[in-house]
Amino acid sequence: MRMKMIAGNWKLNNNQAATRTFVQNLESWFAAEPAGKKAASAAASGKIEIVIAPPFTSIEAARAAKKSEIIQIAAQNVYHESKGAFTGEVSLSMLEEAGCKYAIIGHSERRHVFHEPDEALEKKLIATLESQVLPIFCVGELLEERSSGNTEKVLARQLESAWKSLTSDVVGKMVVIAYEPVWAIGTGQTASDADAEKACDYIRSLAFEKFGIAASDSLRILYGGSVKPENSASLCSQNDIDGLLIGGASLEVESFEKIIETAV
Repeated sequence: MRMKMIAGNWKLNNNQAATRTFVQNLESWFAAEPAGKKAASAAASGKIEIVIAPPFTSIEAARAAKKSEIIQIAAQNVYHESKGAFTGEVSLSMLEEAGCKYAIIGHSERRHVFHEPDEALEKKLIATLESQVLPIFCVGELLEERSSGNTEKVLARQLESAWKSLTSDVVGKMVVIAYEPVWAIGTGQTASDADAEKACDYIRSLAFEKFGIAASDSLRILYGGSVKPENSASLCSQNDIDGLLIGGASLEVESFEKIIETAV
């Protein structure tokens, strides 16, 4: 059975004080509330991972506020070079030192707001896999691509570029894919359970074609796009959805807790 992941991407939200409060409240929920204790037990037994991705300046605050290993920390971005004249970038060794287990790569905002091309994201993915940080690699289609029936074509292009130099062992054991249809991010629109499952099943079929059944069976695939407590349980119940990448609903600890509860 694939371990589920519930990951909160905070984007440009939550300063250090807000981060400390969030983590402390979440840790208290794990320790004192029945649903939280159940989630903590599931995390301890390897059934679920709980991840938050604060802004870079709040990563240390999150690490310092943790009292257990239940909460894992992710960075929202990373650069593929280890050092040099790259103003504004953050290296993998810096993320390792800061205590990050994961780095999000290729989020739709990095692709479409900051115009990061497939080739740059491939470099980030390869560099991450050579480090102690693990990748959460995002893919997804724009509304016009969906409307024109090109969802699978877009997913295939994004993944073929990223995967072209990887091995089956690496993909099966170290990579997490997040399917996030761009038209559903921050819009209030959510892919139906069937649509989300269809896309995630297609991603798994691409992994099967390139890397074989062992890698495709073990590859974890998340769904992201206007996830909230009201739809998280049905999304998590789909065969090929192994967790959720959550935006706005992860900013308030109560809603994040409710989503975790539906996944346990």
